[in-house]
Amino acid sequence: MPDFLLEDEINGVVAGVDEAGRGPWVGPVAAGCAVFLSRDVDARLLENLNDSKKLSKKKREMLFDLLQKEAEKGTMKLGIGLASAAEIDEINILNASFLAMKRAIEKAGVQPALVLVDGNRVPRDFGWAVKTVIKGDGKSYSIAAASILAKVYRDRLMEEMARQYPGYGFEKNAGYGTKAHIEGLKKFGVTPEHRRSYAPVREFLK
Repeated sequence: MPDFLLEDEINGVVAGVDEAGRGPWVGPVAAGCAVFLSRDVDARLLENLNDSKKLSKKKREMLFDLLQKEAEKGTMKLGIGLASAAEIDEINILNASFLAMKRAIEKAGVQPALVLVDGNRVPRDFGWAVKTVIKGDGKSYSIAAASILAKVYRDRLMEEMARQYPGYGFEKNAGYGTKAHIEGLKKFGVTPEHRRSYAPVREFLK
């Protein structure tokens, strides 16, 4: 379970960042940034925060709403950043993930002394000190909160996209290459939101 040990190593503002949506064939990659300005937050938040992939959709939605309330109270700073499918095609998914993270930190409106990044890749040209944390969303409250922000926000975007482009199952598969998605590609072709640099999508463009 996450805790504040990594945050407590630094005297200053610590931001946690994480992304959602590297694997899908369609839509943007999203990143969340979360900063705890106070530890005096809703107890349900700290009891339930964890790697977003380990939580039910209902629990993620509940935590997302609690995070927004903490931001309104001023106990947290939050930001969400996106990099579009076109940007992913142009600069590749890794660099697009870093770009989304940078945008999320800028949206949070903080100047962190340290950014805790989930994973093992150090973002280039970031402008802040970075510490990478493997499986960080299960270790740090800040990263766990960021992972919830990114995942819930992106899932909601994909539900909107499903209304715009019905027939691909985006509301259920979030853009991953499921059977319903492949059937949609066969029937309706590639949408403007598809990542054309991804091999399975390239096959459908031929």
